Order: sequence, then structure tokens, then C-alpha cells
Amino acid sequence: MTEALRQTQLASEPSHTLDPQDWNEVRALGHRMLDDMIDHVAGIREQPVWRPIPDPVRARFRDGLPRNPSQLNDVYREFSDFIAPYATGNVHPGFLGWVHGGGSVVGMLAEMLAAGLNANLGGRDHMPIEVERQIVAWMRELFGFPEGASGIFVTGTSMANLMAVLVARRSVLGEVRRRGVQDEGAALTAYTSNAAHGCIAKAMDIAGLGSDALRSVEVDQSHRIDVAALRARISCDRAAGLTPFLVVASAGTVDIGAIDDLTAVAALCREEKLWFHVDGAFGALGMLSPVLAPLLNGIEQADSIALDFHKWGQVPYDAGFLLVRDGERHRAAFAQPAAYLRRETRGLAAGASWPCDLGPDLSRGFRALKTWFTLKTYGTEKLGAMIARTCALAGYLEARVLAEPRLELLAPVNLNIVCFRYRAGDANQVNGEIVIDIQESGISAPSTTMLGGQLAIRAAIVNHRTDTCDLDALIAAVLKFGARRSGASEGPPEIEAPPLAM
Repeated sequence: MTEALRQTQLASEPSHTLDPQDWNEVRALGHRMLDDMIDHVAGIREQPVWRPIPDPVRARFRDGLPRNPSQLNDVYREFSDFIAPYATGNVHPGFLGWVHGGGSVVGMLAEMLAAGLNANLGGRDHMPIEVERQIVAWMRELFGFPEGASGIFVTGTSMANLMAVLVARRSVLGEVRRRGVQDEGAALTAYTSNAAHGCIAKAMDIAGLGSDALRSVEVDQSHRIDVAALRARISCDRAAGLTPFLVVASAGTVDIGAIDDLTAVAALCREEKLWFHVDGAFGALGMLSPVLAPLLNGIEQADSIALDFHKWGQVPYDAGFLLVRDGERHRAAFAQPAAYLRRETRGLAAGASWPCDLGPDLSRGFRALKTWFTLKTYGTEKLGAMIARTCALAGYLEARVLAEPRLELLAPVNLNIVCFRYRAGDANQVNGEIVIDIQESGISAPSTTMLGGQLAIRAAIVNHRTDTCDLDALIAAVLKFGARRSGASEGPPEIEAPPLAM
């Protein structure tokens, strides 16, 4: 210990703790924060979906490290004035651009409670870990997995997909964490469709196998992986002396929400003795809906499933999840003994297998609590009905597009994503500008994607608050800004909206 540390004053003064000196004052401000945030969510439809950040506001967040304390009330005022108004906007029912859930007040309150407990879910014997284990058991039940299946909360499906690749890699190569993948790893090949999320290729890269080892298989007319082409590609690689080890199927592709034929892919993986992983970022939770669950037939045969509760599950960010059929293989990929992680049969260090044995993180937040609150408060029947309704809303939007001659549908509507465009001469340029115009107007927030070289306006209906009026507003905005960008008149009155199919 340095002399300076030895001479540090140890006087027991209130100023030496981070607790408030006046608990009543902070309690009153805390109640005001809670009331303000509930008001914000309750009145969200009256606000713009998104606002561009003014340069002076952005400049405020270029200041240097704060050396001196500030009053909490002043810091909160800065949040209220310069942070809250310029958020992503996915709480708003008009946010349609990316697959972001809208969250809920129930989840928000649970997040506050979790922060108060400040639990580290890396390990040890405490009730927050039992809450996470209960959700693992619920997911085993939902997906028809065996008792020995393991599960863990992570940041999101990108991380869950990476971890699935690592578990699959360990299953085929054995112990590689000390010696590395070596020459055997260079021969490994994995497969997914060309409509799969880019995080699959990134996972192969981070796992040391290289993104070139991921084969991108063409899709059929329904944008599902072509199983015959997949079989042929696997056969070709085996003939070349390579070692196929993993197939990643999609349950809700990123562009249009297509679900691969999971039953057919599962059968092929069993035949070829390959690890069958399902990227179900948002689509896997379709299992909560009796209407949508049949579309996911075959998911119960997966070796692992990645999903996000913060999408269709409406849990506040972040709450990703990985479920693995063989819990022992899962543990073998990540568990690492250490003296400071010694397990006991009693006391705080008890609790048998710890979550840190199932992933790369030792420090882990209590993500399970907001998920537990959401599932317990709403129940799976209500959540499933909400999920089905987002798909019905997509059908409503599809009908609006098909009924409007100035618009063109660019892809089949499988679940909750509608891809379309405004008909114009330079359609890609015009539609790209339309999307930005709409975002900057605050009316709605669609995004874009490319389908067969055509730029599409992409509306992903994920938020439980979204209603037909929000989709009507999107259509009206597309027609308005499309007419301006293409130099055309704004045309005849809008066609009467069709009824919402349920």
C-alpha cells in the first residue's frame, strides 16, 4: 500500500458515502421521475416518433469528464431536456423500421426493482438465480426441450447465436479452449440461408472459424432456405474433404420474417449428424400463439435456439436468451474452474452449477426479473394474442398497399413485416428519400432493405401499441412524400381502409 493511501482520512462522515444525505428529498425526486416516465409512455402517441438531434444538443455531450458533483435534480433536468426527447422512438406505436419491441410499464418497474437489488447473476446461491432458472424451465416447456436442457440470459440474439456456434464447435472438435481450433477447425463448414442475419457470419468470424466457412444457401420463392440446395452443398463440401458441423435455420428472417422449413432442416441435420441451431430472434416467441405455433413445427427438434424477449416479448432492452438441448455440452463449452469461484455445499457459495458456467460473462445483470414480471403479469395467452395481432396488422397494411395503385408490394407477408415501395421513375432513390422524409417528420419510422436489387420501405410491426391508425398514417405519409419526391400530384383521395383480419 502506498503512503498516500495510508494517509487517506477514514473519518466517518456522511459525505464519504454515495447514499443521499436527505432520503426524503431523493424519495420525492424518485417519485417525480417515475411519474414523468409513466406520463411519457402514456402519452407517447401524441409525441413525434423520432426527432433529429440538434447540433447544440449533441455538442452538450462532448464535455470532458465531470470532476465535481452536481445536484441530482440538475442531472435529471438534463436527462429530461436533452436525452429523453431524442431517443430511438421504439416505445412509440409509429416505430415500424426495425424489429424493436415497445417495452412495457411492467417491465420498466421490474427493471427499477432489479437495479435496487443490484444482484450479480454470475453465480452463488441467491433467489435472483432461481428466478432465471424458472424461466429456463418455462422455455423448456414452451419449446418441448428435455429436462436436461440449459438456458441463459444474454444481451441479445447476436450473442446467443455466437454462443451456439461455440457450443457446436466444442461438440465437434472437443476441447479447443487451450489448444485452439488448429487444423481441424480450418475444415469446419456451417450453413444458413442468404436471408439470414449478418450476425451468423460475425459469429463464425469471432469463433475463429472464419466467415468464409459459412455457406450462404439460396432461398425458395417463399424466402425460406432451399433444403435441396442445402443438402447438395453439404454433400459437395464432404466430397472436398471438409467437415460440415452446423446448420442455422431462421425463424423470422430479418428482411421479411420468413420461417425456414424447420422440420425438413431438422431431418437433414439428423441424417447428416449436424448441429441444428435456430435463430429465432423474434419469431421463436410465435410459439406463444396457437395461431402461429404451427409455423414453427420442427423447432422442438433443435439442438439450440436463440431468441429475444425484448422483441415480440415486449420486455425492455436487453433480454436475449439461449436455450441448449444438451446442458452438459453447453457447460463444457464455457465452464472454467477458478479458486475464487469455488463451489460449496452450503453458504453463499453453494448453488451447484452457476450461470457463469454457461457463457462468457461472470458479471451479469438481473435481466430475468423484467422477463419474469412480464410473463407472470400478462400470461402467455395474452402475450400470444398480442403477437398474433401484430401479424394481423401486417395483413391490414398489406391490403392497404395492394389497394393503392401508387404502391407496390415487394415480398410476401409471412408474419409481421411488410416490404413495399412507392412507384416512381428512379424508385430506389425516391423510396430512400421517402423513408428519411417520414422519419424526420416524426409521423412514423419505417426503415429500408434491399430485395432483388429493389429498395423497399420496410415496416416491421412489433410494438404492442401499434394500431391501424398508425399504419394509415404511414400510408398517407408515403403517398404525400412520394408525390413530392417524384414530382407527381398527390393523387386521388385514399381508398377506404379494409377491416383488420383477426
